Amino acid sequence: MSAISIYAEASPNPESMKFVLNSTLLPDGVSVDYPTLETAANSPIAQELFGFDYVGRVFIAQNFVTITKTQPELGWTSIIPELRQFIKSYVEAGGTLFTVDPAAEQKAAQAASAGDPTQQDGFTSQKIIDLLDNYVRPAVEQDGGNITFKSFHDGIVTVNLQGSCSGCPSATVTLKSGIENLLKRMVPEVKEVVAEGILV
Repeated sequence: MSAISIYAEASPNPESMKFVLNSTLLPDGVSVDYPTLETAANSPIAQELFGFDYVGRVFIAQNFVTITKTQPELGWTSIIPELRQFIKSYVEAGGTLFTVDPAAEQKAAQAASAGDPTQQDGFTSQKIIDLLDNYVRPAVEQDGGNITFKSFHDGIVTVNLQGSCSGCPSATVTLKSGIENLLKRMVPEVKEVVAEGILV
């Protein structure tokens, strides 16, 4: 395994920090969000990260890990070095990241939540997914999070916010002024965008 370099990058959420690697952890467009230790059953590295008593959420995407801490009084400067060292050592040693391929899991989850939409809803949903993937997700990933499409029904788009977006003070503003406006402009059938995963 070649040497891993890793750096920390602040996100708009003061409680979340993005750790960017020069190594691919997941295929582009695939990400996993673990809001609790129990949800991280598929990821040994996430389980280990939850072993740090201040880690409250772990989000993993193509080449970064976003960690959200549970102790606002704990400054990042004191914990970044140990988190960075842990992730670097784990990946360099070839530690198991996932026990089940998250790409396959994600496909199965999307198929399950799609239900049986009408043909028109299916067409509109695909347009929404394409817009989210091409215009919204890259920007959200820059901030250490992710947005996934959940459903489109009666003009309402439901999305899931993950990683640093969950609990971010500006998430609701971004959702309404940015994402909702974009989708309404590009897809006339959209009346509103609501999100799951925003922790207040």
